This record gives sequence, C-alpha cells and structure tokens, in this order.
Amino acid sequence: MNKIRVLIIDDSILIRKILTEILNSSPDIEVVGTAADPLIARDMIKHLNPDVLTLDIEMPHMDGITFLKNLMRLRPTPVVMISTLTEKGAEITLDALTFGAVDFIAKPKVDVVSALNSYADEVIAKVKMAARANIGSIDHRGLNNRDATLMVKPKVDVVKKLTTSHKIIAIGASTGGTEAIKFIVKDLPADTHAVLIVQHLPAAFSESLVRHIDLVSQMTASIPKHGQIVENGHIYLAPGDRHMTVIKEGFRYVIQLNDGELVNRHKPAVDIMFNSFAKNVGANGIGVLLTGMGADGALGMKSMHEAGAKTVIQDEQSSVVWGMPGAAFKLGCTDYVLPLPEIAEKILMLAK
Repeated sequence: MNKIRVLIIDDSILIRKILTEILNSSPDIEVVGTAADPLIARDMIKHLNPDVLTLDIEMPHMDGITFLKNLMRLRPTPVVMISTLTEKGAEITLDALTFGAVDFIAKPKVDVVSALNSYADEVIAKVKMAARANIGSIDHRGLNNRDATLMVKPKVDVVKKLTTSHKIIAIGASTGGTEAIKFIVKDLPADTHAVLIVQHLPAAFSESLVRHIDLVSQMTASIPKHGQIVENGHIYLAPGDRHMTVIKEGFRYVIQLNDGELVNRHKPAVDIMFNSFAKNVGANGIGVLLTGMGADGALGMKSMHEAGAKTVIQDEQSSVVWGMPGAAFKLGCTDYVLPLPEIAEKILMLAK
C-alpha cells in the first residue's frame, strides 16, 4: 500500500520538526516536505502532489484561511488545521471547517512540545482519516453557498413549555459535524421541539460553536447548565468537557452534566447521551447520527432504537467520514439513511 504523502505548512521550525517526527513514526505516512509559509507551499504542492496538508492558521505573507480558500477553489486537497486552544483560535478554526478543512489539531499556547507528543496517536489518526475523507461531500451538503449557510436567522417567541409527552431530538457528530449541524438547524423552525447535541470538540471551542449555531437557526442555541429544564425552541450543545444526559423529573425533562470518564475516547460522548434517551425518553426520542470518525453513538443508537425511538443517520456520500453513522448502520438500528439536505425535513416529520 502506498504511504500517505503529507506536506506540513507552519512558520514554526519547532512545530514542523515535531509533526514530522510524529507522522514519520507511522509506517503508513511519509512527510514529503515542510514549508514555512503558504507562498513556499504553493510551489511545493505542485511538485510533491501531497495527499494531505497540515496547515497553521497564523503565518507570514498569507494567513491560513486565505490559503485554504484558494486551495479548495483551485486544487481541493484534504487539510488538517493546526489551531491554538484559545477563543480566537476557535473562531478561526470553525471558519476553516466552513471553508473546507477536514479536521483540526489543537495545540495549547504553552508546552506545545509535550502536548503534541502526548497525543501523537490522535495526530496520526486524523491525518490518516483526512486521506480517506470525502472532501467532495461539501458539494453534497450544499455548503458551497456559504452566504445561505451563514445567514443570520431572526428569532421569534415560542411556547417554551415541554412535557414528557413531547418528542426530543438528540444529535451526535464528530469530524465534519460542525458544518453538518449548522446545515440541519438552519431549516428548523423556532417552535421545533428541543434539540440536544453532542459534537466532539475541545471545551475551548464550545462557546464559539454555539454562537455559530445560534446565528444560523431560528431556534435559540446555548450551552446548558446542570439541572436545566428542557424547553421547546431551544438547542442545547454539550460543553466540550462534560457528558450530557437527560432525565425525567415529574412531567419535565431535565439536562444533567457530569465529569465522568472518557467513553469511546471522548467527553462528551454521543453514546452517553443516546443511552439516557433510551432509558428516559423512549419512543418520544429521535436519534440522529452525523458524519464522524470512529463508532461513538452506534451502540447508543441501538439502545434508542430498541426503546422505540426513531433513528436517522447521514448517508455515506454526504458524510466527510462515514465512521459513526456507518457503525450504526452495521448494527441494523437505523430507520432512515439520508443525505444531509433531507435530514431536517425528516426530523420535523418525525417530531409531529
């Protein structure tokens, strides 16, 4: 099997050295070159024809976002962004995912060497995943029309009361999920039943993502507090460092947050949320599993399905990575397999 050819673009000599050592330690990957800025990288891409790029966001001569936009327009290539764990870094990284980056590797502002080496396996896994990613799914998702996707939606008042006789929607996602989620919620009316979302992201990114979701949806998006009552017209995004579940208290649903162990290497984990829906929501639950690497959510979706909930997964063609939804499909627990543009309509139909 041919090795995955990687070009590293970063203005830091240290970062280029660390990433080269990490990636070359995998027998399936070969770093074919490094570049200190996008202008140098532009010529190297033509000559080296890499399979995957790692791309720093802040660089001299041309910033990473500008370079990414040009790259995806002229020579679409899987890109893994190198991002800082800051609020500014989170905002720019989410923009990069909007403009076609497959995934990102987060680096703290201090002790970068130890941090990168501590999750070398994750760095390798993300590059391998990017090499297999369906970057053409951006077209299937309809995300080339960025203005429509990022249009600010007006908010309207809705009746917020929610009882345990109402439907509740649970959405799980990972790689490619930030854009898929926005694409779905922009088509949900303000009075849609409550939506709970688990998206694999660092905690530092949670506030930025929930703002992005809130801007494009007529519903109101927020990061919930422990013990918060679930209400119609609201989207609740799990914080990036807590598991999120739902319980019944009398005639109400209530959100619980807990700092438990990693599940499927994640916190929050989709399986944790889906299992709570199976136990406490039953047939009133609607489970949706979107693009993502790995299998988180598959077993939880099976539990939801067995409890009478309706289940929906994103199809392979429109997924950046058909790992999580594909795992659920293999378990035979999916009622509907749909392209991304049809999922919002199906959610609304099932929620009637």
